[in-house]
Amino acid sequence: MSVLEEMRIRSLGVIDDAVVELSPGFTAVTGETGAGKTMVVTSLGLLLGGRADPALVRIGSKAAVVEGRITVSPGDAAAVRAEEAGGEIEDGALIISRTVSAEGRSRAHLGGRSVPVGVLAELADELVAVHGQTDQQGLLKPARQRQALDRYAGGGVDVPHTKYAAAYRRLRAVVTELDELTTRARERAQEADLLRFGLEEVAAVEPLPGEDTELAAEAERLGHAEALASAAALAHTALVGDPEDQEGVDATTVVAAAGRSLDAVRAHDPALAALADRIGEISILLADVAGELAGYADQLDADPLRLAAVEERRAALTALTRKYGEDITSVLAWAGDGSARLTELEGDDDRIGELTAERDALRAELSVLGQELTDARTEAAARFAAAVTQELASLAMPHARVSFAIGQTEAPDEASGIEIGGRNVVYGPSGADEVELLLAPHPGAQPRPIAKGASGGELSRVMLAVEVVFAGSDPVPTYLFDEVDAGVGGKAAVEVGRRLAKLARSAQVVVVTHLPQVAAFADRQLLVEKTVDGSVTRSGVTVLEGEDRVRELSRMLAGQEDSETARAHAEELLEAARADG
Repeated sequence: MSVLEEMRIRSLGVIDDAVVELSPGFTAVTGETGAGKTMVVTSLGLLLGGRADPALVRIGSKAAVVEGRITVSPGDAAAVRAEEAGGEIEDGALIISRTVSAEGRSRAHLGGRSVPVGVLAELADELVAVHGQTDQQGLLKPARQRQALDRYAGGGVDVPHTKYAAAYRRLRAVVTELDELTTRARERAQEADLLRFGLEEVAAVEPLPGEDTELAAEAERLGHAEALASAAALAHTALVGDPEDQEGVDATTVVAAAGRSLDAVRAHDPALAALADRIGEISILLADVAGELAGYADQLDADPLRLAAVEERRAALTALTRKYGEDITSVLAWAGDGSARLTELEGDDDRIGELTAERDALRAELSVLGQELTDARTEAAARFAAAVTQELASLAMPHARVSFAIGQTEAPDEASGIEIGGRNVVYGPSGADEVELLLAPHPGAQPRPIAKGASGGELSRVMLAVEVVFAGSDPVPTYLFDEVDAGVGGKAAVEVGRRLAKLARSAQVVVVTHLPQVAAFADRQLLVEKTVDGSVTRSGVTVLEGEDRVRELSRMLAGQEDSETARAHAEELLEAARADG
């Protein structure tokens, strides 16, 4: 089991530098009002990922630092998460630290490794249950009461709740899509008409990939056919000569003569022979080019009708590229995408029908799962209430009775609800149940919501009883109570102390308290004292033993450390607590 052994607190609130050494059993933190007892709770909250408030940094300091040492066993959830985050565990100890700067920046370290603050928050659920006045106020909210009941019920609620939550999320997605399809019906119809018109335009022209490029080249050629033919003829004559001009000079004849002059002497010099070969290659190339020029001239089409047809086709293609793409390839891509989108739009009616059927099926499924949740909660509520009632008997409330009211709210119309118990009721992500914790503090009293039916002291004891019940069904290693005994006194305070001591037999319990009856039951009592300058220093958090503890309990009892009556009462409290343990 993980145990919080020690915390070192520096520059936090009134605390300058202090070390808090905790017992693995029951530790009571006491001291004068304003001495800084609640800084213990604040420090632990920071260690476990709580919100960093720069106002907590001690005036004149750059940052507040809280370090904690937790003993862990191999396989503990805390040890596993720390190792996953890259932290190290040395000699079975896990070091956690949190730094909050005066500017508001926050840093967290786990096992020597810098980690996001959220990682510390993940450890909180496995390590510590923190309870204070704000938690009591939270318990007054029906939503928190439902969460508490679900936590107690465990798998009985978890299984149907997981299925319900998945169906609920899918239903929300289906309803959202349905709303979009129906509310945007006109816009989607207009979009379909535009797509249909454009696709018909493209289909009427029947463009081919790359056709616009090919036609542009052909139009250029046809538009300059005469000039091209004349140039080809002149080039051909220059290469092979004019048959009608016997004295004309042509390139083929000149190159051939050059080749023959070199051939006569090539045997005398390899370099000259190489040049003769190159002239031979030129002669072959000239012959090839001349042949192609002759063929080009023969194939050149100067048909004006063909040119008109090409320009007409290009105009039709240009009309498409002005609307649907930079070129015909882009136009064809748009047509492909548009066709797919039109198919989707034209299938809206079918899709609406499918979604409507799925929505109705999901609502029916939620009705079944919602009923399972209600049944599971009702069964768990009876057990939970009985266990809390039994605990209250141990907390000087022997006649109190706790119960749960589980109900639902009628839905305003059929479409906004699901059927639970034959009624159409409002539902949400956690089901349709509204859970409220009721308390009848004495016989004959009508059960009332604890927000209305419990005094401050009664609420503290109900909160403690609930946590004790949780400890048996969903335990955590450490429980921290910040004046959960507020409003309690006399015999009830003794019973609270006794119950906390009993809880400490199976878990570590830390209590910030002003009641000597509670502190007397602690295995270790820590005193928080301020110095004359208003700060808590390293020596300001001390472990009380023997006479020192009697003196502090006397102060808590009577406000006087040296009162003989108070001292006798303090010793009596300690003796009774030891005998009870």
